[in-house]
Formats: sequence, structure tokens, C-alpha cells
Amino acid sequence: MEAAEERHEAEFHDQAERTLAGEEDVQEFLRKSALEEKAHARALSAMAPPVSPRTALDKILKRERWHGRGGSWVADAIYGANDGLGAVFGIVSGVAGATNNQQHYILISGLAGMLASTLSMGAGAYLAAKSEAEVYEAEISRERAEVEENPEEEIEEMSLFYQLQGFTPEESQRMAERLAQQPEQFVQAMAQSELGLSEHRFPNQWTAASSAGISTAIGAFVPIIPFFFLGGIPAVITSFSISLVAHFLVGALKSLITIRSWWASGLEMTWIGIIVAVVTYGLGLAFGALG
Repeated sequence: MEAAEERHEAEFHDQAERTLAGEEDVQEFLRKSALEEKAHARALSAMAPPVSPRTALDKILKRERWHGRGGSWVADAIYGANDGLGAVFGIVSGVAGATNNQQHYILISGLAGMLASTLSMGAGAYLAAKSEAEVYEAEISRERAEVEENPEEEIEEMSLFYQLQGFTPEESQRMAERLAQQPEQFVQAMAQSELGLSEHRFPNQWTAASSAGISTAIGAFVPIIPFFFLGGIPAVITSFSISLVAHFLVGALKSLITIRSWWASGLEMTWIGIIVAVVTYGLGLAFGALG
């Protein structure tokens, strides 16, 4: 409500100022109106119910969208697409070299590779997320037992962690003792400080599996597409071309979760794709010659 009032006041002020910019009386009127609107916004803020620290923090974190989390589904999706594209691109290249670019064999091997990669990545993401959550719960249980068995030592340990952050020994002791009055919060704080564990790090297991599996299937399908419509060398060249473009796009998308520039990340992925194509196609030719 307060934000809406402030927006309304700013829009009104800007519009009137543009319309009547040359009149001093109007400028004075606008100044007084702005002061009244701000006073009104402060009054509304004072009347609003108090917001809990968790709610306020969640609002701030939602605004800070540039902060990513390691378990983000976006990261799972990007790395899934990367894995599917790279794996099946290598399969297609190798089989093309081994079979003298025969469409039927390339298509079957590519689809089989896509299915295997999709199931593998989806299952892997699910098990990884599940394992992380289980490890967290186990460590929390052990930390909870330590707090219950020897609370004084745990308070002293928490105090030392605070001192490492720059607080004085007296401040650290007071904060640790105050936090210990809320046992569950104290246990979570100890796990975060001592082990670097936080429940907010872990993604939903099914979300991780779905994003990784679906994105892997999409990435893996790209090198196969031309072989539904073309055969021989034209299909191979088209597959290589669109796969390299896809490598660049996936690399550029990685910049969403890293600090690298999109073009550098894209070029890196493209070079990796070229190396994979050359090596696997060459090995395919060698194996084909042996057969």
C-alpha cells in the first residue's frame, strides 16, 4: 500500500510538473502536495501490522534476483541440455564415421542415446537432490544431539564463530546465548556455521529431476533432427551445423548462472563441440575401417 501511494505521488508530481512547469505557484503547490503524500505514506506504514524478519528477508531476496542458488532448476536445465547435446552429438558423429553416414543407423543410435541420457540425467538429479537432503537431515540430527548433550560447549563454539566475523568476545557471547534460547534456530545456525549446510540450498527432488531430464532430452534431440528428413553427407553437415549453433546458445545461457560473458561462454561450448565432433567422427572412421 505504501509503495502504491509513493508511485501515485511520483506519477502525479511528474505529470503536473511537465504540464505546468513554468508557473511558480504551481511548483509550490506541487511541493506541498509531495510532502503531504509522503506524510500519508508514513502514516499508512505505521498503521500496517509488523512484518516478521523472515517475511521481510524473503521480500529482499526476491528483489535480488541476481543471486542464484546451486540447486536452482535453471542450473539443472542448462547443464542437462549441455549434457544431452554433447553426448548425443558425439554418438551421432561417431556412428556417422563408422557407418559411412548411413541415416538408419545414425537415427537409431541417436534416439537410443537420447533416451539413455534423459533417464540417466533425470535419475541422477533426483538422487543427488534426495541425497543432499538426507545428508542435511542426518547432520542436523547429529548437531541437535550435540546441543542437547553439551549446550555450554556449543554456545562457546557459536560465540567463536561470531568472533571470526568481527564481533567482540562479549558481543559474541551475548548473541550466542540469546540464539540458544531458540533451540531449533540455534541448531540450524550451528549447522550453517560449522558445516556450511542450509536447508534453503536444496531443490525439490522432482523439480530437479524434471528440469534435468526434459532439458537433456531437448538438447539430445537437436543433433538427430536432420536425419528425419535427410540422409548421407547433407544430413551429417546439417546436424553438425545446428549442433554447433546449439552449443553456442547453451554456452551463452550458462552466463545466466555464472559471471562470465555470454559470448565467451558460448564460444567455449562451441569449441568443445567441434573437438567432440572431430574426435568421435575420426574414431568412427577408424572403427569402420577395422570392421
